[in-house]
This record gives sequence, C-alpha cells and structure tokens, in this order.
Amino acid sequence: MATIPASASAAATPAKAWISAFRPRTLPLALASILTGGFLAAANGQFRASVVGLAALTTILLQILSNLANDYGDSQNGADSVHREGPQRAVQSGAITPAQMKRGMLLFGVLSFGAGIALLWVALGLSGLWIFLTFLVLGLSAIWAAVNYTAGSKPYGYAGLGDVSVFTFFGLVGVCGTYYLQTRQLPLTVLLPAAALGCFATAVLNVNNIRDIRSDELAGKITIPVRLGPMHARRYHWLLLLLGLGCAVVYVALTYHSPWQWLFLLSAPLLLLNARRVWQRQDSMQLDPLLKQMALTTLVFTVLFGVGQVL
Repeated sequence: MATIPASASAAATPAKAWISAFRPRTLPLALASILTGGFLAAANGQFRASVVGLAALTTILLQILSNLANDYGDSQNGADSVHREGPQRAVQSGAITPAQMKRGMLLFGVLSFGAGIALLWVALGLSGLWIFLTFLVLGLSAIWAAVNYTAGSKPYGYAGLGDVSVFTFFGLVGVCGTYYLQTRQLPLTVLLPAAALGCFATAVLNVNNIRDIRSDELAGKITIPVRLGPMHARRYHWLLLLLGLGCAVVYVALTYHSPWQWLFLLSAPLLLLNARRVWQRQDSMQLDPLLKQMALTTLVFTVLFGVGQVL
C-alpha cells in the first residue's frame, strides 16, 4: 500500500501534526499536582478558583512546551531514530520541520511566561515583592527545565536527571506552589502529598524510559532505566508507586479527622495493577499503553485523595 510522504502529510494536516506533537495524553498528568494543591487549599477553607485556573493554564502551556522541546531535542540528538520503540514523533517523521518546531517552542515559552506572570499578579498583587520574585525564579526555572530536558547543548535528560526534574516540578513545586499561592502558608505536611504526586509522575516517565531503553542507549541518552537495566528499572517502578502511596497514608495519619480521608485507597488496586503489568511485560510496545494507564491512574488518585480531604 502506498504511503503519503511526510512533507505532503504535514502540508495537508498541519493542525493534526501540531496537536499530536502537543501529546494530549500527557496533559492530565500535568494538571494532577495543580488539582492536589487546589483540593488541599479547599480542605483548609482557602480555595481560590482564579489562582487554580491560572496555575492550570500555566502548567498546560509548560507541558506543551516541554513536549515540543522533547520532540525537537530527541530528533537532533539521535534518540528518535529507527530503533525507537514508541510512536513516531513529529520532527522525526517530517510532519513538522526543526525550524517550525523551534518557532513553536518560542511561542509556548512566551505564552507560559505570560500565564505565569498573570498567575503571580492575581495571587500576590504588589504585596510581598520577595515572594513574587521567588516564584518568578521558579517559573523561569520551569521554562528552562522544559526546554533543556532533551534540547540545548547539554540536555540534562541525557544524563539521567529527568526523574529529579519531574519529581520536583510535577510534585513539589506544583502542589506546594499552588497551595501557597492560595493560602500564603506552607505546612510541612503538604510536602507528603506533593511527594506522592512527584513519585507517580516519575513513574510515568520511568515506564516511558523502560520502553525506550534500547534506542536511548544507542543514542547515548543515559536514563535511569539505562543505568539500572530492565529488571532493576522495574523494581524502581514498584518503589516509586509504593513510596507515593505511603506518603499519602502518612499524610492522612498525621492530619486525620474523617474516614473520608482514606478514599484515595480505592486507587491502590490501579497502582498495583500498573506495577504488576510493567513487571510482567517485557516487549517494549506492550509497555506503551501502560503510560496512559499510569497517567490516568495518577489523575484518579488525585481526585479521590482531594475529594476525601475536602469531605
């Protein structure tokens, strides 16, 4: 059967190519930390819809920026080669040229920065200049991290530091930042659900990296699974899920006031199912559906955990 050349496909359906490059299935995971920060503030009687909405918008824009930069960076650095097991990327296939992708990255970098400034203005106003500047630095760091994960002259994702970045921004910064911008306080206990979200987000990345071990190793992308090997990377996956669940259990134990707070335990079977399937499935392409499953399971955990705290 004849195939349409990539260049012709790009000309015919540019919107479809860009939407695919945005990787919509990653966006619910990006929102999980923002929702958790919102739920925790609501449980404390200090929910601010405008702050949570702008935080969600900023996070979505940053995630799209990260996905575009990842597409561009892996194509330039060799990780998106014929050996890659996952879905074909936009620059790799020719649907979007490198120059177009760089312009897309610039656009979403500017949009992310604008949304972040709007968030800080609504949340903080003119009061607390040092707090404003601190969050501004965090926002600029998030933009830098989104771009330099696989792009740039020294992409840190190729040195195995992607897990640290995901844990920090999808967990600690997302949850704690959203909570603080609503409440102007940050109890140490909030670090526990933040760490739980960080563990689950890192687990999503870990499934992706287990799937891509062969192509990443050939490209010199030394991810955690490449360093550990397939079996230890699967044990690491179990550890991430159990630690995440454990952090939520400790948080409820420390702040307990209602049986509703244990509602999140209904997500435990889904987490254990994902861990078991990641352990059992050795073929790389069989792991790909588990990425979506893990991301959606994280969202289920977030909603159950948050509703339980509010109730």
